[in-house]
Amino acid sequence: MSAADAIREDRLWQRHADMAKLGGTPKGGVNRQALSPEDAAARNLLGSWARARGFSTFTDAIGNLFVRREGSEPDARPVMSGSHMDSQPTGGRFDGMYGVLAAFEALEALEDAGVKTKRPVVAVAWTNEEGSRFQPGAMGSAVFAGRNALDAMLEVKDWKGVVLKDALAETLKAAPAPMREGRPGFPLDGYVEAHIEQGPRLENEGRTIGVVTAIQGSRRYIVTTEGEEAHAGTTPRAARKDAFAAAVRIAQAMYEATTDTDDTLRFTIGRVEVAPGSPNTVPGRTTFTIDMRHPNDAVLDAHEKKLKEIVAAQAAPCPAGIERVVAVPPTNFDPVVVDLVRTKTRALGLSNMDMPSGAGHDAMHIANLCPTGMIFVPCERGISHNEIENATPQDLAAGARVLVEVLAELANR
Repeated sequence: MSAADAIREDRLWQRHADMAKLGGTPKGGVNRQALSPEDAAARNLLGSWARARGFSTFTDAIGNLFVRREGSEPDARPVMSGSHMDSQPTGGRFDGMYGVLAAFEALEALEDAGVKTKRPVVAVAWTNEEGSRFQPGAMGSAVFAGRNALDAMLEVKDWKGVVLKDALAETLKAAPAPMREGRPGFPLDGYVEAHIEQGPRLENEGRTIGVVTAIQGSRRYIVTTEGEEAHAGTTPRAARKDAFAAAVRIAQAMYEATTDTDDTLRFTIGRVEVAPGSPNTVPGRTTFTIDMRHPNDAVLDAHEKKLKEIVAAQAAPCPAGIERVVAVPPTNFDPVVVDLVRTKTRALGLSNMDMPSGAGHDAMHIANLCPTGMIFVPCERGISHNEIENATPQDLAAGARVLVEVLAELANR
């Protein structure tokens, strides 16, 4: 029996159902934000499955969780696959979790088929990929790859002022795993991440597998306007320094300035906070986030310049500022790994297409360490970061079959 034949669609689907109960929402989605009690419960569940199969588990100083299947050469650089288990506040059951469970299913299929590998094969659940609670996102993989400093990330605070190192300590207390000593990171020989597409192209074109060639660059910003609190009933509008009114002017100008004819640039204002948040008080401070993405760094540079000019031009009479908090350059995946994904997909008789990723993934950081690639499967109507996010058991299993064949070959080279 081949490793691909040992992939069990029913088992993989049931794993998703079991994980979806942890942080499950009434609409069928999940709220399992990074380093929350729900995140700890997911870590414990994955760890219990790993122990039942005889795989070893360990974690590191940023909380990445690893499941390892030994190879015949234990000291050889391992091959790794995975994604993340944290979600958006109103997230879906498959975003990130599919990559973790497909990697774990690959370990189980290798075991069930009796496939021997020279290199160890490791499944990973990266810490805080979403960035919905702690910023920046893809934190665990960025620290592992040396892109972000561990000490700086441990001091990051969430929107409620909780320090990451404290949330991490609580999570590791609730979901203990052996700690790998030293700073995060170790040599890898290859990395392949499976993920739902989070867009509509595969479904629209009737393809089962997306052979991912690259990830577009992304940047995040925080815009702050400072006004002056005043009584809503007694203060004339002409005398106000309304922080929210300034933010609205800035936001509207930014939307207009970032509209491109080919609809390639992605611009999103995803979080707005207005203080003091009283119905009868003129806002004294407003903060909003910007997520901007494009495959070309030069285009991002040009639009960043526009955003700064808009803040300066539209804020009066309120002081305002814009701060870049994340800048991730475009990632081109290793052509050997990309071709291997393509070859294994065709050998399994699965329809496929080459495509870039519009979303960022942990693979963009690991690509700086070793040959890296990604595998996409369709999601219904391309909907993601939404409680109604959906995928079929057949497509999830198909992606896992490609993944295990790629991992087996990489682990024996």
